[in-house]
Amino acid sequence: MQERVWLKRGEQYLLIKSPPASGKSRALMFVALDKLTNQKLKQAIIVVPEKSIGASFHDEPLSKFGFWADWHVEPKWNLCDAPGGDNGGKVEAVKKFLESSDKVLVCTHATFRFAVEKFGVEVFDDRLIAVDEFHHVSSSEDSRLGEYVRQLMARGKTHLVAMTGSYFRGDAEAVLHADDESKFDTVTYTYYEQLNGYQYLKRLDIGYYFYAGPYSDTILKVLNPAEKTILHIPNVNARESTKDKIREVEHILQELGEWQGADPNTGFQLVKAKDGKVLRIADLVDDDSAKREKVAAALRDPTQKNNREHVDIIIALGMAKEGFDWIWCEHALTVGYRSSLTEIVQIIGRATRDAPGKTRARFTNLIAEPDASEAAVTEAVNDTLKAIAASLLMEQVLAPRFEFKPKYATNEPTPGLVYDGGYDPSKCNVGVHPDSGMIQLEIKGLSEPKTPEAVRICREDLTELVTAFVQDKPAMERGMFDTELVPEELTQVRMGKIVKEKFPNLDEEDQETVRQHAVAALNLVQQAKKTLLGGGDILDARNTALIDGVRKFALSVRELDIDLIDRINPFGEAYAILAKAMSEERLKLVAEVIAARRVSMTLDEARELAKRAKRFKDEKGRLPALTAADPWEKRMAEGIAFLQRKVKEGGNA
Repeated sequence: MQERVWLKRGEQYLLIKSPPASGKSRALMFVALDKLTNQKLKQAIIVVPEKSIGASFHDEPLSKFGFWADWHVEPKWNLCDAPGGDNGGKVEAVKKFLESSDKVLVCTHATFRFAVEKFGVEVFDDRLIAVDEFHHVSSSEDSRLGEYVRQLMARGKTHLVAMTGSYFRGDAEAVLHADDESKFDTVTYTYYEQLNGYQYLKRLDIGYYFYAGPYSDTILKVLNPAEKTILHIPNVNARESTKDKIREVEHILQELGEWQGADPNTGFQLVKAKDGKVLRIADLVDDDSAKREKVAAALRDPTQKNNREHVDIIIALGMAKEGFDWIWCEHALTVGYRSSLTEIVQIIGRATRDAPGKTRARFTNLIAEPDASEAAVTEAVNDTLKAIAASLLMEQVLAPRFEFKPKYATNEPTPGLVYDGGYDPSKCNVGVHPDSGMIQLEIKGLSEPKTPEAVRICREDLTELVTAFVQDKPAMERGMFDTELVPEELTQVRMGKIVKEKFPNLDEEDQETVRQHAVAALNLVQQAKKTLLGGGDILDARNTALIDGVRKFALSVRELDIDLIDRINPFGEAYAILAKAMSEERLKLVAEVIAARRVSMTLDEARELAKRAKRFKDEKGRLPALTAADPWEKRMAEGIAFLQRKVKEGGNA
């Protein structure tokens, strides 16, 4: 991966899509040093989402590995190591750095946003801005970081390196507009390639465990004290939460053993387990910010990076999900359903770093048992596993976006769309763009947006509005319990209020148009749910979060004919669904299935490519690879995958 990035070091805009723990930070160091030395840039500013990730950019002796320089950051310019918040003094520190002759600064996304807001984008001319965890950027107008990235690109005097292991941003909202993304030169490195290059870690096991009653009564059935574990307890708003996070942590500590006090140097909780071992537990949930910062600082301590015994279990709520570097972590355990594919991939990434003696890693999701049949849940989990596998291969697997048009807006078909049965203006037409997956639906009486901003919102932000509506507690309570409620009151009044709050700069006509499009999207989601569950209402109170969440990507993964379920085991009063191991070979299989679906070619072309692939194997001693940088080798591999798919479908290849 670092070699591929190095070959692209001369690009002004570089996007690195590579799994967690694959070495993106080190790759950036090489590129940044080259830009500072050979490309005449003045300074490099590394921007990370939270302070704990700043440790990834501490000094590195790169010359030991044959490079011509070492990576060095003056301690005063790694603002992630400095105490305090991201405003005020740290923003002024950015200004002082820009005026200095020093070369590298590390700060958080928040500090960078405040600095751009205060000083403008012009002060960053002739500098490199490297944005880590780039999925935090968003094409939404509400994303200040995304807006500042667009301003920097529009000005054209800054170099940008964007790094991410999960390029989905909320799973439904684009990270960049298509025209902005096209300006980036992209380096893609997959989890399959990562496993292939690891010395120790060779497989990832995934399990979904369902339970009845409080999760704290079940946690020790999946939390093995002998495994180095990051445990994410549920958000207080989640169904699985008891609403008392402090008590939940105390209960977990009690279940693990006898409390021995806290380590005065690190703040870690010391618990004597039943086997006599004293567990060192980092509590990042504590409301006392001073205690929590002490623990976080101990976890960032670079002198302990290679010490396996430094900590045994980390308990967190929102922290330690992304960019958190603990190579010894063997088990990422999260309580509560995670509807964001981005979040799932990031949490998995905490356990997938290579370390001596670590041949296996685990991701476990402990979830309240859904109100659905075991068969429906199993199907949903399999779709989730396919989405995870595809995501680890850096494939986009999210549901296609929908675009709504007034019925009879035109008597001509929209160029580029394919209509099932041909275009017929006497019917409600549905057209699909074959390349982008965009689905266009015609709806009678629908208004059309007037301004470019309203057009953009209707095209990109409807999912955000539907989510805000479903999460509107007063609306949900009335929808479930008020038998006198007229449905239009929710869709017109509540949705109208959400639209006005989110987009106050639109005029009333465009706000009403956006509301109509959002309600159309809501109805589409409702119908999808009814189809999936065999009836029911979107305003019900059943626990169907797992199945509902799969809607986001099921439209694209269901067509992948892959069974990733290994077995279903009894678990407590419910059951557990265990996945087949995500090994190098299985991920390679998934990659081949995806490639076969995506590739467009004739049978004769595939046969000719297969013949050439055979000659390639005779010469190289291996078959062409789907991940090859060489486009011809990749095309030969796609031809093989295409033929394999045809054979599986019963055709004559």
